[in-house]
Amino acid sequence: MKLFITYQNMAGSLNKAILIGNLGADPELREMPDGTKMAKFSIATTETYKNREGERVSNTEWHNIVLWRGLANVAEQYLRKGDSVLIEGKIKNRSWEDDNGVKKYATDIQGDNMTMLGSKRDTNPSQQGYTPPTNNTISQTDESKNEPTQIDSGDDLPFSSENE
Repeated sequence: MKLFITYQNMAGSLNKAILIGNLGADPELREMPDGTKMAKFSIATTETYKNREGERVSNTEWHNIVLWRGLANVAEQYLRKGDSVLIEGKIKNRSWEDDNGVKKYATDIQGDNMTMLGSKRDTNPSQQGYTPPTNNTISQTDESKNEPTQIDSGDDLPFSSENE
């Protein structure tokens, strides 16, 4: 195994999260007053290790994922509870007051890239009309432009069926 470490003296900073996990529920799609679509769902990541006594220990963490625009549409159409997904994005913190005036906090991952890694439906594609993706990495475009979501694929088709 080779490890490369690059050090660069820079004044900037980096906010980047990369998670691989399984959906805890189907994505919820919401439409903002201006028509922008947002999908929210949670994924679970599990760390497994052996403790000093040799017992296997698992720790599961839940992460709130938020996807916008084209990524939200793809998530709603193709992701289901239990699916495995890789999300790349940035960490966002938010706060609000509930109905009782108590301040609440949440941390979300705002996804910029999503790779669908598979699901139990892959073995039975006839379930719910699911078609497994062939090249499944999807990226969000620059939010300042009003362009559709880019699909990172060799043939410009985000999904295809084995029967085609």
